[in-house]
Amino acid sequence: MDFELSSNNNDNDNNKLPSFNQVKPTITTTIIDTKDEPKSPDYSNRAQWLRAAVLGANDGLLSVASLMIGVGAVRPDPGTMALTGLAGLFGGACSMALGELVSVWAQRDMELAQLIRDHEAKINPTPSLMEEQKGALPSPIRAASASAAAFAAGGGVPLLAAAFIKAYKARVAAVLATVSLALFAFGWLGATLGKAPPLRSSLRILVGGWIAMGVTFGLTKLVGLTGI
Repeated sequence: MDFELSSNNNDNDNNKLPSFNQVKPTITTTIIDTKDEPKSPDYSNRAQWLRAAVLGANDGLLSVASLMIGVGAVRPDPGTMALTGLAGLFGGACSMALGELVSVWAQRDMELAQLIRDHEAKINPTPSLMEEQKGALPSPIRAASASAAAFAAGGGVPLLAAAFIKAYKARVAAVLATVSLALFAFGWLGATLGKAPPLRSSLRILVGGWIAMGVTFGLTKLVGLTGI
């Protein structure tokens, strides 16, 4: 018995199969558009003006109120307390603005120098990126203005509280109550804007303000008792 082996079918099937080189992999790329995705705010960008504003307001409250209460310990007439508060407000606002201007300008100079060194170290520096990074540097004028305005706003609180009260004890009580409320409010506002625990921050600022006013009153009263 003869058997005939035929390979025609197999050869035809093999011809139908694509070779390895003919197989091209297909890569599917999914592009996700993130333009419409909500971005969480960067609270670190608020640090510059928030620090200057909160610091200036607290300093204005405490400086002017402490001066008024301290001088009132030995000179209880309303005119002396008002003039003392005004002098403290004007001098403090100028001092805060100048101090903030000098410190932030020094910080800006250091950051700009480092930015220039980093830019020069690159193989292909991009001028547009350099200008963009310069624009992100802290502004001394903005920080000084925020600090002075906040100091004046804070210092005006005890002045307004004592402006229309002639009785000494009632005047001091009004200053203490108003300043305490303002300190708590400023602390709460600063903590809320910076996403910090508001109650703890407010209480810390309030207790510190009480200590500052109490020490100023006590030391001035002690000096007044010496007859100077």
